[in-house]
Amino acid sequence: MTNIDHYAVFGDPINHSKSPFIHHHFAEQTSQKLHYSAQQVSAQQFNTQLTDFFARGGKGINCTVPLKEIAYKAVSQLTDRAEYAKAVNTIIQQPDGSLLGDNTDGVGLIQDITINHHVSLKMSNILILGAGGATRGILAPLLAQAPKQIIIANRTPSKAQQLALEFTRKIPITGCGFSDLPTQQFDLILNATSASLSNQVPPLPNDLLNKHSTCYDLAYSNKPTPFVRWGQQFTDKSLDGLGMLVEQAAEAFYLWRGIRPVTQTVIQDLINARL
Repeated sequence: MTNIDHYAVFGDPINHSKSPFIHHHFAEQTSQKLHYSAQQVSAQQFNTQLTDFFARGGKGINCTVPLKEIAYKAVSQLTDRAEYAKAVNTIIQQPDGSLLGDNTDGVGLIQDITINHHVSLKMSNILILGAGGATRGILAPLLAQAPKQIIIANRTPSKAQQLALEFTRKIPITGCGFSDLPTQQFDLILNATSASLSNQVPPLPNDLLNKHSTCYDLAYSNKPTPFVRWGQQFTDKSLDGLGMLVEQAAEAFYLWRGIRPVTQTVIQDLINARL
């Protein structure tokens, strides 16, 4: 009988996942004994595979596309940030065997932008592209940074408007279509659409950025994404989501193991691997 704890990431597709690499580096760095695997799990298989994994002694799961919304409904308890996001990317088995769902995407994004890239979001004008689950997962952490305003632009304007209404607090949030964007420049533009996965860029005018702005694609790949390349035309700070991936993984690792790994060396290893 092994005493190594088992963790996994579920997704479909999953072969591209860098999560095993990241978590095994975290484990080595922190002297934790664990095994982390990537498992191909479809939406139809999720509930069965979830039950089987924990029945076999598994300790925790990450969920990626297209399982985060399904995981939200499958767990017995939710953290506040998972409730806000209505999506779960990290599942923690509680001492009584029940499953707690959390969402570490937003904290991973904020950590990467503000700490790794030294971008202050206070009193900033932020544009988010897309009104799906990725946007829902980052809105509350972005609002906690006290920006001046957030605009959500989406192919279907009503979806962006509804999401803006749901999250409106003291900070102004508005929703619109891509063709209805106001004539202004933004301090930060976040691409939370899936356009990069199909080698596309959302339809945007070219006057939204200046050289002090930050462009950030939540997606990542071994080469600059189409959105990152678009941003490079206007600003020197056009980034992809690799740092966010590592930072959200570090938060999950902390939730599981109670120890927070150092992320910089892992981020640099991943950057070096794709050069």
